[in-house]
Amino acid sequence: MELALVLAVPFVASLLLAIVGHHHIADRLNIVSSLLTLLAAALLTIRVIGEGPMVLFQEQFFVDPLNVFLIALTALVGFTTSVFSRPYMRVEHHHGRLSVPRLRLYHSMFQMFMCTMLVALATNNLGILWVAMEAATLTTVLLVALYRTPASLEAAWKYFILCGVGIAQALFGTILIYFAAERVLGPLGGALLWTHLDVVKMSLEPTVLSLAFVFLIVGYGTKTGLVPLHNWLPDAHAEGPTPVSAVLSGLLLNVALYAVVRCKVLVDGALESHFAGNLMMGFGLLTVTVPAFYLSRQKDIKRLFGFSSIEHMGLITFAFGMGGPVASFAGLLHMTVHSLTKSAIFFAVGHASQMAGTQIIADIKGLLKRSPTIGWGLMLGSLAILGMPPFGVFTSEFMILTTAIKHYPWATPVLLTSLGVAFAAMFGKVQAMAFGDPTVQPLPHNPALLPVFVHLGLVLMLGLWIPPYLAEWYRQAARLIG
Repeated sequence: MELALVLAVPFVASLLLAIVGHHHIADRLNIVSSLLTLLAAALLTIRVIGEGPMVLFQEQFFVDPLNVFLIALTALVGFTTSVFSRPYMRVEHHHGRLSVPRLRLYHSMFQMFMCTMLVALATNNLGILWVAMEAATLTTVLLVALYRTPASLEAAWKYFILCGVGIAQALFGTILIYFAAERVLGPLGGALLWTHLDVVKMSLEPTVLSLAFVFLIVGYGTKTGLVPLHNWLPDAHAEGPTPVSAVLSGLLLNVALYAVVRCKVLVDGALESHFAGNLMMGFGLLTVTVPAFYLSRQKDIKRLFGFSSIEHMGLITFAFGMGGPVASFAGLLHMTVHSLTKSAIFFAVGHASQMAGTQIIADIKGLLKRSPTIGWGLMLGSLAILGMPPFGVFTSEFMILTTAIKHYPWATPVLLTSLGVAFAAMFGKVQAMAFGDPTVQPLPHNPALLPVFVHLGLVLMLGLWIPPYLAEWYRQAARLIG
């Protein structure tokens, strides 16, 4: 019942908002729908923690501590983003950047985007997972192109082409897994059901599984933003509405990486080697390093934090590639704190760019004088994402680095250098925006800053103290990853 609500509420809300999404109640309906999804996800989480993993709807959906954690995180960030988007989209409409039909498209596609991500997280069927990821791509293409400017259309087209090619690679990898599993399970044995595959993973053909994982990490890695498959991400962040940037960075990248991690479990069992982990570590290191040296060249504030998202997804990929209880725990924790922090940053950045009338970093100054809450939200969020203690990002990065020092010391200098370069580049730019003579104007509507400080408060709490039930949740999920 709880899972049915989690999936049905955003789907029904999307259809309803397609009809009334232009009405003045649409933003409230968007918030209420997201709140109902969050409450249903909370009930589902409580049930899974109390009763253990569940297989539902004729084995097509499966919920365990790993994906229910991501379902809850997705529902939370979706709700806070809907709260933020209400005043933000009103300002965009007030300035004439969005027409009434495009507001309807935004509200409808936002809920459909949430629905596709939740389906991808909850499904037990690798085929449905692929379909949900493709549907998420199509909905976000419409959202990225919402402004209909030449730059936004170019970004949406680039996103569609690159992720379309990537998702085709993932489809071929999924077919290869089915090919290997069908020989063991038979045509009627559920050869695409992850729970069935997990039982027989030791019997699957190693060569086929290793080839499948190459296609899967390239395919889903494109959606994750892994270098060199990342070119769509900074443009999509810069040209789409800020609420879309928040859910792209905070949620969609997690969902794509979740698909890779689920498949890694199967490949590890079939090969009994560290092939999949080594591949993830290689992509992860490259993805941490390259964006760090691009950050100093960025002039657009949303592109700056888009490259930051790529870097952090590389760090999480590297953590899951190392494997083991500590690294997997750290990877899950970093997923959580990155989602919360980066969405909070985009909330603050969205209001700051509206105040300045531009996204160019050099033209945004004096935020602390003109609007201290927005200025402090951006400063604290930036310090958090750069790994300053006592925020949770520091905790997860410290765990990843200490694990790397112990097991892969050769990778540690690369990680430390990349993180140091990123810190210097980002801090200098954000500091210039927060201080100085103001170049920004007050907003016509009161900004929604509660989501910013709720997110940052949670990230601060996770840096100082992880509640025991949450820590046990992470441990259970880490054990499932291996």
